[in-house]
Amino acid sequence: MLNVQDLEIRVGARVLMEGVSFRVASGDKIGLVGRNGAGKTTLTKTLAGETNPTKGSISHSGEIGYLPQDPRAGDPTMLARTRILDARGLGTIALGMHESSLAMADPDPKISAAAMKKYGRLTDEFNGLGGYSAEAEAASIASNLKLPDHILDQALSTLSGGQRRRIELARILFSAAEMMILDEPTNHLDADSVAWLREFVKNYKGGVIIISHDIELVGETVNRVFYLDANRMMIDIYNMNWKNYLLQRTADADRRKKERSNAEKKASTLQLQAAKFGAKASKAAAAHQMVARAEKLLSGLDAVRAVERVAKLRFPEPAPCGRTPLMAKDLSKSYGSLEIFTAVDLAIDRGSKVVILGLNGAGKTTLLRMLAGVDKSDTGSIEPGHGLRIGYYAQEHETIDVKRSVLENMVSSSPSITEMEARRVLGSFLFTGDDSNKPAGVLSGGEKTRLALAMIVVSGANVLLLDEPTNNLDPASREEILDALAHYAGAVVLVSHDEGAVQALNPERVLIMPEGTEDHWNKDYLDLIELS
Repeated sequence: MLNVQDLEIRVGARVLMEGVSFRVASGDKIGLVGRNGAGKTTLTKTLAGETNPTKGSISHSGEIGYLPQDPRAGDPTMLARTRILDARGLGTIALGMHESSLAMADPDPKISAAAMKKYGRLTDEFNGLGGYSAEAEAASIASNLKLPDHILDQALSTLSGGQRRRIELARILFSAAEMMILDEPTNHLDADSVAWLREFVKNYKGGVIIISHDIELVGETVNRVFYLDANRMMIDIYNMNWKNYLLQRTADADRRKKERSNAEKKASTLQLQAAKFGAKASKAAAAHQMVARAEKLLSGLDAVRAVERVAKLRFPEPAPCGRTPLMAKDLSKSYGSLEIFTAVDLAIDRGSKVVILGLNGAGKTTLLRMLAGVDKSDTGSIEPGHGLRIGYYAQEHETIDVKRSVLENMVSSSPSITEMEARRVLGSFLFTGDDSNKPAGVLSGGEKTRLALAMIVVSGANVLLLDEPTNNLDPASREEILDALAHYAGAVVLVSHDEGAVQALNPERVLIMPEGTEDHWNKDYLDLIELS
């Protein structure tokens, strides 16, 4: 289904991988793993044909369904239902059938007759592509991803980032593509949808490549693991399930360590002996041979796997501010006749911790965008208090200018920061050397998360608005964020599906959307987080 030969991928001067070859057959369920920034997302983009490799070849048979981390595909005026159905060419046909059925009632007999003829032709096309049974299949997929009819009947432009991503996932699952490449498919899914997706992937007959930090998803579905080693710039292929991979990878690391130790001892002995022989002209040739053997021993070893670094994160010391730095009164939002929420009030006191809960589509992200000044409310007002400084983390990384470099984004986020200080902070977030000059648009989801958080760190914010800050992060980086949340002295308003993030925040209050009901936090609300 997919054949990769001698692949090399570079980002600027940096080599992500080289000499990579593998094949993917029908029924292969591959977990693609490696630390954040190793190149997993770049590789999937290349396999999907969105970018070109530096060297090597990629060939495939059949259609590939690709879910990127930040899907923004499709005409924004298109209905969500049409977007899904068009994966098999049904959406536009169904829309045409609906329009023709209306035109058939036109009093002009010519228009009515033409509409009837068109309706018949479209119906034949519709049935030839699976018709109503295919439409029912799409509806079932959408339902399991918590996409109800009122969402499917909206234009893509009116949907939240999480809803758009679930629409794209539903489209790919419905497409019947021979192969799927899924980059963090569980982002924005509740627990029931994640469980359903695991079963779908298990039963899928084609080939799948999955990037996911959801251990249960890869643990229960994959039968092969590709480990992208950023230090060795190659992929280690394990033809086994996840549990056996974890054992084998540890054994491989131990074996390489022993091989290196033995080879270094032999090489050291040869070099010492060569030094002794080199002093005598009669033994110079033998000394030369010993040096060559030592060099050959060392050159044949894999590079030592460096300890994988983790971003060191501390949110900023909050700038001084008044008692209530941010207040919102009578906020509401509607898209046409669809009311998202109405009459929401919220006061954020200095140092307070608030979590916003609600089902997908309840307006959590929209409310946060209003508080950040990105979107306007249909009614009411946002009232900034004395000394307010907002640090906004957007789940779709909108705060990052993808046309600017990593360093330029950092400098623009804090007018007083010097380039040297910006580079120092970027280094603590694992952007070293030429990484700071990369265009932000080529970063992976995990790298964008780290950059967006680094921009907040230098902002001096006293109110943090955080929308799903743990998405796209490996476990070690996630723990850093949770620790930073627990120690931040300023105010925080958090939207998250991550129970650990909410517990680390230790909120005093909870705001339930779309009702706008406010309550004191208690542990009973933890059950709502996975449903959010």
